[in-house]
Amino acid sequence: MKTIIATLCLTITSLFIQAQTGTDITVTVPVTSDKGNIVIGLYDEATFMKAPPIKGLEAEIVDGQATATFTNVPAGTYAISLFQDKNLNKRMDFEPTGMPAEPYGVSNNVMSMGPPQWSDAKFEVGSEKLTLEIRM
Repeated sequence: MKTIIATLCLTITSLFIQAQTGTDITVTVPVTSDKGNIVIGLYDEATFMKAPPIKGLEAEIVDGQATATFTNVPAGTYAISLFQDKNLNKRMDFEPTGMPAEPYGVSNNVMSMGPPQWSDAKFEVGSEKLTLEIRM
């Protein structure tokens, strides 16, 4: 009997914890070429353009677009950076001049001269699911 009650309590507790872990962010990326795939990184302010993402995904390109979902993202401020990995080497390639050799994009679709800035790319995550379209 004690085992049944303990199992029931553990199950109910895990449901509450699972329900409160975060929300989902779905990212859709329209592309002009189906070559390769899309590598997507979710960053906080401390990691943006400085360190690996806090969460990363790869999305297959199907019919001119790629879609991926970050699950259980806690409320907070984040930014997304992504690129089309045309040669499937899992890294952003650059020209000898330092310019990107593969298409890239950031949240809020900010495309400025030079590297993306946190202040331009950041967005807020609350309890509601988010759907973002990021253009390259």
